[in-house]
Amino acid sequence: MGLQDILAASVFYEVAALLVLGAAVGMVALLLRQPLIVGLIAAGILAGPSALGIAQSDAFIALLSELGIAVLLFLVGLKLDLGLVRSLGAVALATGLGQVTFTAVIGFLLGLALGLDALTSLYVAVALTFSSTIIIVKLLSDKREIDSLHGRIALGFLIVQDIFVVLCMVVVSALAAGQGQASAAAGLLRVLLGGVVMLVVVGVVIRYLAQPVTSRLARAPELLAGFAIGWAALLAAIGDYVGLGKELGGLLAGVALASTPFREAIAARLSSLRDFLLLFFFIALGSRLDLGGLGEQAFAAMVLSVFVLVGNPLIVVAIMGFMGYRRRTGLLAGLTVAQISEFSLIFMAMGVALGHVAEASLGLVTLVGMVTIAASTYMITHSHRLAAWLDTPLKLFERREPWREAQASGDTGPDPEGADVVVFGLGRFGDAISRRLRDRGLRVLGVDFDPEVVRRWHKAGLPAIYGDASDPELIASLPLEGVRWVVSAAPSVRGGLTQEDHRLALLDGLKAVHFTGRAAVTAHAASEAEGLRARGADLVLLPFHDAAARAAELVAEG
Repeated sequence: MGLQDILAASVFYEVAALLVLGAAVGMVALLLRQPLIVGLIAAGILAGPSALGIAQSDAFIALLSELGIAVLLFLVGLKLDLGLVRSLGAVALATGLGQVTFTAVIGFLLGLALGLDALTSLYVAVALTFSSTIIIVKLLSDKREIDSLHGRIALGFLIVQDIFVVLCMVVVSALAAGQGQASAAAGLLRVLLGGVVMLVVVGVVIRYLAQPVTSRLARAPELLAGFAIGWAALLAAIGDYVGLGKELGGLLAGVALASTPFREAIAARLSSLRDFLLLFFFIALGSRLDLGGLGEQAFAAMVLSVFVLVGNPLIVVAIMGFMGYRRRTGLLAGLTVAQISEFSLIFMAMGVALGHVAEASLGLVTLVGMVTIAASTYMITHSHRLAAWLDTPLKLFERREPWREAQASGDTGPDPEGADVVVFGLGRFGDAISRRLRDRGLRVLGVDFDPEVVRRWHKAGLPAIYGDASDPELIASLPLEGVRWVVSAAPSVRGGLTQEDHRLALLDGLKAVHFTGRAAVTAHAASEAEGLRARGADLVLLPFHDAAARAAELVAEG
């Protein structure tokens, strides 16, 4: 009896094999420092009939796939707090709309040039405009850049993209409702009426029910998670019934709870379930892909991948440069849209289900997704090194006076000249060091990449500058004349001495400007100290070790 015969004997055996395959391929993706979505796509292709042929229970897999999409859209809806959408800044709106328009127009023309018909080119072009919010937030959080200026701007235009996703799915859902009806107008009318009813229901929930219901359920976290899943599935089912589709129903369910204080708790509890169910979406996707056909799409996929990897960041740099931001900030923000997302595949799958596009186009976008997600992960991880390499070529995108960045970053405070000590990183440790230095009569200049932290220092009448230690231009522009110490109070996020380590970038930058004072850097492990001293650190601060030593002294003296 062969493997496929064994799996056919029980759905449980089949699901067990799929889960093992997903875990194994996910582990490989983790070793390659790739997002989970890359491993899930690869697992889906391997499980399909063109490879191992494990996926056989099509109806069961399709059911879990649809539930996974509903949960995914529900979590996206949780991020769309209406108050946050209203507060979108001009740069987020301009950059988001500019990038979407540029990618859609040029993508459509590239599709035609590659021999695709007009409708397929339109679908592919729209799919290329979506970027993965999940991946970007994860990468920025890992790098502790979610609160930086470029991180805040990136999150802003990702929300614009999410709204565009919703609009595109509304259009596709309307087209789906029109199929099989007397006219497309009748289908559109049904969708509009269903949409109005659902919006009224969601509005009532937001206004009267969301807060009290979630507050009561939050006393039992397991019940809160169960309620969230049931609520997402209910609105997904209603959305499908009225013609809006399961996707938009799930998204509206999330929007209904987005203004509650428990949205982060709900999202945290459901993120693992989302990843589990999305495995079946990608398995369902992979079971429909022909590996031989994917090979025929390789050239077109590479052309579109290069366009996404290069064109999307450049248009963001150009728009932000025109609006008065530095080229470095524009590139760091622009790299976050150098990939397409899971929504691109969902959108193309909807087109295939409607008969608008062929299976081959779904395979094409899947290949583009795998290439761009994999490549952009490394680009974002090494974004500061890329910014240094591309600094000179990108000068043409920067205004002579990037006034808006100074305004947005809070660089309008007290005169930073005449400092005795410059402290990088104004978190709890850096702020505590700065206070004690000022108590000793020393003048301190703070540097941080969180604009809100810089503004707080300015409100307190303290000199602070926006920037990060890995920016050589910042180091060169600092008023270092007469400075006795430069202190890095922010430890490396990687825990090792790599080329991306901002402490090494700071030490190298100080050498480049011939800084005559002394440098202190922070480490969490004593094993890093020798390497940091070899690169020029005069003092290595070990917060936990030093605090423990001081605590032991106080206890012993008592």
